[in-house]
Amino acid sequence: MNRLVTAERALRTAAPHQLLDAVRRVLTDQYAADSVELYLADYGLTVLQPVSVPPHTLQPVSVHNSPAGRAFGAQEPYVETVSGDSGDSGDSVRVHLPVTVRGDRLGVLTVTLPGGEHDDGCLGELAEIAEVLGHEVVVAERDTDVYLQARRRDRLTLAAEMQWQLLPGRSCSRPEYELGAQLEPAYAIFGDNFDWSATADRLSLYVTNGMGEGIEASLLTNLAINALRNARRAGLPLADQAALADQAVYAHYRGRCYLSVLMLDIELATGRVRAVDAGSPRLLRLRRGAVERVPFDAQLPLGMFEETDYVAQEFAVEPGDRLVFVSDGVYDAATAGGAAYGDNALSRAIQSTRLLRAAEVPRAVLRELSGHRGRPVPDDDALVVCLDWRGR
Repeated sequence: MNRLVTAERALRTAAPHQLLDAVRRVLTDQYAADSVELYLADYGLTVLQPVSVPPHTLQPVSVHNSPAGRAFGAQEPYVETVSGDSGDSGDSVRVHLPVTVRGDRLGVLTVTLPGGEHDDGCLGELAEIAEVLGHEVVVAERDTDVYLQARRRDRLTLAAEMQWQLLPGRSCSRPEYELGAQLEPAYAIFGDNFDWSATADRLSLYVTNGMGEGIEASLLTNLAINALRNARRAGLPLADQAALADQAVYAHYRGRCYLSVLMLDIELATGRVRAVDAGSPRLLRLRRGAVERVPFDAQLPLGMFEETDYVAQEFAVEPGDRLVFVSDGVYDAATAGGAAYGDNALSRAIQSTRLLRAAEVPRAVLRELSGHRGRPVPDDDALVVCLDWRGR
């Protein structure tokens, strides 16, 4: 345990941009590690990008078919044997450890150890060190761009930069639920967004679909999301949150631009849900093997008219339910011949991904959507959010 304490102290006292150097020193000194590398998931969730200083960079590794990707997807340590030049006596082990903060999957810490240094106790300590490293990376991102830069496989557009900075994360987990979300095109997103926040008793979840393109769409979404957060943090009920955000958007745009949003407030103890549907995001529910759309009374998007009144509706989630939220860039996505994706194809995608964890579902659904379009770059933003409800 002294080794673990030493590692935690080194990470907490390291400069924000030197977390990898700090963990590398500790693992070399305390665990006889031969090498230590940190990989962070890129914005598109397709590769794990190495955290290193150019030009001394490693190659990215696939999220889908690599040992590190296996640890990332399963969220469990994965150990592989690395043969040495001198036969069995030279064998080492390479341990891939998920770097995750409260369910938000950041990346993988890869540690190469002499074969004799690997045992279950050591593996447990290394997994804890990877978790501490994840927490320190999240804190360090307030003071350095090193880790945000490392996540980039390509250049982000300015609109995409603004949208990604607005997000709470891409996944999170609590005993009552698991959440996962993804935006496409990851490096050029401009209008769609999601937001969530939890207390001891409630989960608030917003899925938004802003009109327009580029910077203008991003500015609209930023205004609306921050207005919703301001109302939520003031303790207002869901319908009043929508009304306040509606007024903020209308006051600025005077009806020229508006934003669709689906808002949910979930009681963690009971599964009782209050919802406001102001626009186009849709909700589908997978319950006991059957997929069905959850209907709502349509209400006006935020900012379309002055002083719109909103009414919250109620429904309930049951343990085992999976809720999948999608923007119009998913269900309206069309082939070159004009055939829309639609609810039937979306239901099939939800069925085909039912065995995946919530954090993996959005990316998997978007991959199936890309196959339907027949082209890699969508014409419109596409957003998928997945909520697995366990209840108490």
